[in-house]
Amino acid sequence: MVRQPTKEPTQRQLRVGEEVRHALAMAIERGEIHDPALAGQVITVTEVRVSPDLKNATAFVIPLGGDGATDIAAALNKASGFLRTWVARNVRLRHVPRINFIVDLTFDEAAKIGGVLNDPRVRRDIESANAEDDAET
Repeated sequence: MVRQPTKEPTQRQLRVGEEVRHALAMAIERGEIHDPALAGQVITVTEVRVSPDLKNATAFVIPLGGDGATDIAAALNKASGFLRTWVARNVRLRHVPRINFIVDLTFDEAAKIGGVLNDPRVRRDIESANAEDDAET
């Protein structure tokens, strides 16, 4: 079986994902989840991706500072039923998606890329390429 290339999310998927993200952020901010692992944690819901059939959603989360991210994702997954009910009460949707929480690694990736770009050898190559472009024009 050949996999189809991944399609871009539809406008509806993006809109539902953003509504769910806002509702999750509100629930976490208000402290609606009574779990000791989440007590006193500042958690950011960076993105929610919704499947094309709108039945499943993946929420990307990261705690402030990034410490204990896997424990926080596990605690949120444990409370996903409660959070799904919270979303159902606060967002007008015909069917509320099942929510899976995973740690957002994009900030780590951005830091790695920034580190590579700030490497003296790479900076030298970039500057020499820019100088060659300026000389040609």
